[in-house]
Amino acid sequence: MATAKKATAKKAPAKKAAPAKKATAKKAPAAAKKAAPAKKATAKKVAAPAKKAPAAKKAAPAKKAPAKKAPAKKRTPNAAFMKPLTPDASLAAVVGNNPLPRTEIVSKLWAYIKKNKLQDNENKRMVNADDKLRTLFGKNQVSMFEMAGLIGKHVK
Repeated sequence: MATAKKATAKKAPAKKAAPAKKATAKKAPAAAKKAAPAKKATAKKVAAPAKKAPAAKKAAPAKKAPAKKAPAKKRTPNAAFMKPLTPDASLAAVVGNNPLPRTEIVSKLWAYIKKNKLQDNENKRMVNADDKLRTLFGKNQVSMFEMAGLIGKHVK
């Protein structure tokens, strides 16, 4: 029983010592706050390499993407686009009288536009028509998307 009394006697001074530690803890929050960011910074540094490792794993599938492009074979053009079409008189003034596929007609038309500098300077999608193109389009200015539709009316 003597040991039990000694144990209680030891507990009592420990309780008194604990409030004393709290008092010192109140004085040292500034020091604890200064130390805490340092710990967080080190924790972030440790976490940063862990985040980089998954990024490296994500980069590996990106290397596989070009491999998918390699097996792709050269596309064969649609037969409807390659069918020779005869241009009418207004279109023949720009691209010639010979029957051409629709893709060649558009290519020659763009060559004519660039040769004569008919593309609008501010908005490159717009084509300013000269005398030959004005009879072809029926307007002074046409968008490049609208142009392909207007060509269809002038071929057979």
